[in-house]
Amino acid sequence: MNSFIYDIPTKVYFGEGQLGNLGKELRRFGRRVLLTYGGGSIKRIGLYDRVMEELRSADLEVFELSGIEPNPRIDSVREGVKMCKEHNIDVLLAVGGGSTIDATKFMAAGACVEHDAWEFFGANAKPIERALPIVTILTLAATGSEMDSGGVISNLATGDKLGRLAPAMQPKVSFLDPTLTYSVSRYQTACGAADIMSHIIEVYFNMNKDLYMLDCMMEGLLKTVVKFAPIAANEPENYEARANLMWCSSWAINGFINGGKRKAWSCHPMEHELSAKYDITHGLGLAILTPRWMRYCLDETNVERYVSFGVGVFGIDPSKAPMTIAEEAIERLEHLFFVELGLQRTFAEVGIKREDYELMAAKACRYGDIRGFKTLTPDDVVRIFEMCE
Repeated sequence: MNSFIYDIPTKVYFGEGQLGNLGKELRRFGRRVLLTYGGGSIKRIGLYDRVMEELRSADLEVFELSGIEPNPRIDSVREGVKMCKEHNIDVLLAVGGGSTIDATKFMAAGACVEHDAWEFFGANAKPIERALPIVTILTLAATGSEMDSGGVISNLATGDKLGRLAPAMQPKVSFLDPTLTYSVSRYQTACGAADIMSHIIEVYFNMNKDLYMLDCMMEGLLKTVVKFAPIAANEPENYEARANLMWCSSWAINGFINGGKRKAWSCHPMEHELSAKYDITHGLGLAILTPRWMRYCLDETNVERYVSFGVGVFGIDPSKAPMTIAEEAIERLEHLFFVELGLQRTFAEVGIKREDYELMAAKACRYGDIRGFKTLTPDDVVRIFEMCE
């Protein structure tokens, strides 16, 4: 296997009642706080009032930026950068899901430079060497942004949705209270589960040599989602289910399972073009794409990876023929996404049109062919899109 560096410096407060530590953690970084959040759900569930009480008790000066969108926009990032500079912000507090946290990361980085934040993205991206400290309170188990250094931002003016990693954007502290996800809808719970599984599958389906231990870890994480996602969807206040999904989402993408693998991801660059063009929920796009991508890539040279997945995650009888196990594993995944969790299964159901396939495929391959589990050209991407109809 490849050598690697392991460094996950985020301090995590996990479990119910941990917000009592929020004030003291923020005070470590200064007194002037920029509070960021989305469309107001944190007020409906009473979280906003709880957070503000902790901030007042810690004698912190608070500035607010609300309205951060799903598939967060560069415009929101720019507004946050402006506020950080105008108010001499010391620390940013992101309260919400991955969209809010992603946008906040680039606000924190943009506050430390003079150029526009969109210049952090693209082929000639400028470096991210510094960022203001970030603290997060998670309200949706999905992206894992609360415990990694990356984020994805959309630019409606250019029609792009691009991602970026930088150690400086790693949250300093994250609060993970499963009870804060009780109000998450069945649909968003399902989309979050698909997002978690996709993060793991993108690493698991990789022909680089790997530690057996990490394969076992990934299979365990996937089994966790398979078991608890339907429970959380049907019993939204089941603490055990919500807790398992929340902790699983963090470990799916915080770097631990990578083990030095250096192949690119495949489904994410394809899905980013779907949500950039149609503004669909990221997890839904991944749910539609992932089984079709798996089926498209399957052949005799890589079938053993599918066998490991089918046996290790879904408990399929290992005595069956390898191709039979592989196909059954894909069908089990489809059943989870589209039957147990009730997500839409086709592009037609979410309004994605064939006329946009070629452009979206070309943009997915903007830096060259996708060199992941199996190399994909723009023509391959179009064929996968066609399988999603």
